[in-house]
Amino acid sequence: MRLAAAVISSCLWAATALAQSPDPAADARAAADRLARAGEMLSSAKSARNRVKALSETVHAYEDGLQAMREGLRRAAIREQTLSRELQSREDEVAQFLGVLMGIGDTPAPVLLLHPSGPVGTARSAMILADVAPALDARAQDLRDTLEEVSVLRALQQSAASRLQEGLDGAQKARTALSQAIADRTDLPRRFTEDAVKTALLIASTETLEGFASGLSQIAVDEAPGSLPGIAGRKGDLPLPVQGRILRRAGEEDAAGIARPGIVMAARPRALVTTPAAATVRYRGPLLDYGNVIILEPQTGILLVLAGLDVVYGETGQVLPGGSPVGLMAGAGAGAGDDVVQTGTGTETGARQTETLYIELREDNTPVDPLEWFRTDKDD
Repeated sequence: MRLAAAVISSCLWAATALAQSPDPAADARAAADRLARAGEMLSSAKSARNRVKALSETVHAYEDGLQAMREGLRRAAIREQTLSRELQSREDEVAQFLGVLMGIGDTPAPVLLLHPSGPVGTARSAMILADVAPALDARAQDLRDTLEEVSVLRALQQSAASRLQEGLDGAQKARTALSQAIADRTDLPRRFTEDAVKTALLIASTETLEGFASGLSQIAVDEAPGSLPGIAGRKGDLPLPVQGRILRRAGEEDAAGIARPGIVMAARPRALVTTPAAATVRYRGPLLDYGNVIILEPQTGILLVLAGLDVVYGETGQVLPGGSPVGLMAGAGAGAGDDVVQTGTGTETGARQTETLYIELREDNTPVDPLEWFRTDKDD
């Protein structure tokens, strides 16, 4: 009996810790449900009145679902590894524990009532057994629960590739449909028409973003007077253009020692980039060493520069509603094999935030810290 009590005492802390931890399997299943709902959104977007908006929401739903699925699987893998190592490290204790249970079960009931020291010893033994038996039952149940959870987590990870592949395929279909819907869109107002010759001359003669921004007014033909309502009242509350994390803040040097006045965000391959507010497209296309760029004007005197895109949506002079897609990040996109990478007995998630988006905000052609305008998590 002392041996059984010792086994229970030595393992009780693990059972308590596991009981208090969140359920990663449930999180992964919830993420799978989110991907399924994104698939339903893709089906209904075909008949939506505003297909661009519906498909943009669908792409974001897929991105959210895939991220949640990867995180759920990562936590499930860690949990499964923890449980498996816990069981392996206590093989001897578990064997002793099972031996105690088997010994009690094989002993005839009359023998359990006898004790060499007589009735007093028998009574004491009965009291000890009555105290220990519930603990033995609890430990046996903990062991069964742990083994069952390990089995569930392993099965969940084995089915991860197909679920992720379905989500990735759905996300790609949504992006393709979005690109087509944007190409078919004809209802957006235009504030001006771009003079292609002047644009080419401006690009050829420009050596800095500041110089290019100062000459943007030269490329506009027949520009409508006035301005959009503006974003001054939303300062500090604008949504970031892409889902990701802040990699470098304004003025921080990169690996080459170059410091830029904007911020750099890390994003996943093929992530959707949107305009945080209604804005006029002042320019879109390659520029200097920034790669593909789109320059948005949410109000007169304020320019938002988004650089590093692979695909750019919209036409120069168009007025885009807030939340409209303006492009996609680069990257071939991850297959299911890239999303779940086998590492020993567990898994790690792939499709990391390998792409970078440069965000610069200029007021009266002077760069300001973009983080003064955007809503970010405190930990960023």
